[in-house]
Amino acid sequence: MQILMEATAASGGNFPVAFVAVYVVGFIAAVGIGSIAWYNSKRPPGWEGKERPDIVPKVSDSKDK
Repeated sequence: MQILMEATAASGGNFPVAFVAVYVVGFIAAVGIGSIAWYNSKRPPGWEGKERPDIVPKVSDSKDK
């Protein structure tokens, strides 16, 4: 947080907060979507026989028809 405040002060108060917000939201979305895709691709070791958590959506594969 201190770095952002210093960057704002150094740029004369015109720090593009909207661009930073887009990067932060995009990073969080990428991590979330990537985690769901990874989880659906294979089960972690030790979780092969476990049920899918409710928060993870089922993504159908062309083989699952």
